Amino acid sequence: MIHGLLSSLLPFLVVLTVLVFVHELGHYLIARAAGVQVDVFSIGFGPELFGFNDRAGTRWRFSAIPLGGYVAMHGEGDGSEEPDPAVSFAHKSVAKRAAVVIAGPAANFLFAIVVLAGLFMTVGQPYSVPVISDVTAGSAAERAGLKPGDTILSIDGSGVERFEDIQQHVQLNSGTSLDIRIRRDGVEQEITATPDVVTSKDTLGNEFSHGLLGIRSGVVDYRRHGPVDAVGGAAQETWGMSKAILVALGQYIAGKRSTQELAGPVGIAQLSGQVAQAGVLPVINLMVILSINLGLINLLPVPMLDGGHLVFFGIEALRGKPLGQRVRNFSFGVGYALVLTLMVFATWNDLRRLQVFDFLQKLMS
Repeated sequence: MIHGLLSSLLPFLVVLTVLVFVHELGHYLIARAAGVQVDVFSIGFGPELFGFNDRAGTRWRFSAIPLGGYVAMHGEGDGSEEPDPAVSFAHKSVAKRAAVVIAGPAANFLFAIVVLAGLFMTVGQPYSVPVISDVTAGSAAERAGLKPGDTILSIDGSGVERFEDIQQHVQLNSGTSLDIRIRRDGVEQEITATPDVVTSKDTLGNEFSHGLLGIRSGVVDYRRHGPVDAVGGAAQETWGMSKAILVALGQYIAGKRSTQELAGPVGIAQLSGQVAQAGVLPVINLMVILSINLGLINLLPVPMLDGGHLVFFGIEALRGKPLGQRVRNFSFGVGYALVLTLMVFATWNDLRRLQVFDFLQKLMS
């Protein structure tokens, strides 16, 4: 168990470092464009291991705790020095500060689009025609009357271009009635189906619930695209994954999905190690998914996250002045507590899945 975690550590740190660098680089570039002095660009937290100063006065450094990173902008320090209003983040307009903050998550989405576009131009985009080749006996599809040879045109009014679109929609709508428009023998018709709720296990052995219709398509093809179509397809894929993540988040909040599915740093590290063994392409796909997750999480309206800052900027724009320092300090304290609680809970899930507590109990007995 311990050896497995150690072998997963390096791939995890590489993936995390790249994604954190992309996120913080978004903040950095827009801050510089807005005339804000960036004092520190750090990969990791804690004491500095090594670094250098650039001509713009930014200290680029790697720190001892490689679990995240940050950019420290002029005027956001400990208050020991009077900031220069000309280059201070706090003295910029609300619009400029909001642009700097939103640039981090935007960089994560842009990274996903660029990487996916590169894959679609070289390896190709997975594509299966939305034609049913097989219907599982006793499945929700059979009960609804779906048959081999049916072409699925849309689900709940959303057009279907690939069989992968069907899978994504069905998996997130377990137990929910779906209006499916099909073409059978040249005639279009409507069919209503309710996906079964099933429990499966991912590569880490984590159980999760999802919808299952019980249909299959033919062989998956990979279609290469030119630059324009690749970017368009990548943007559409990024949007689709973002919607799926937000739907899943809503289901967690509504209690429709078990929070025991949530994974923390230990679980992600283990997954990174397993994916790294499968080759470079799976690692790239994992980075895309995690980058989108990182962008969305940072946009949540929680104080301390980028989304929380945007909420404060919106209130400031409406009031004509920022909230008081005491209110902001209290809000950031609450936000920190929420994020820390979620992190502890997710890590607890990770350790439980790895049976760490059973292992420790055996050592102590």
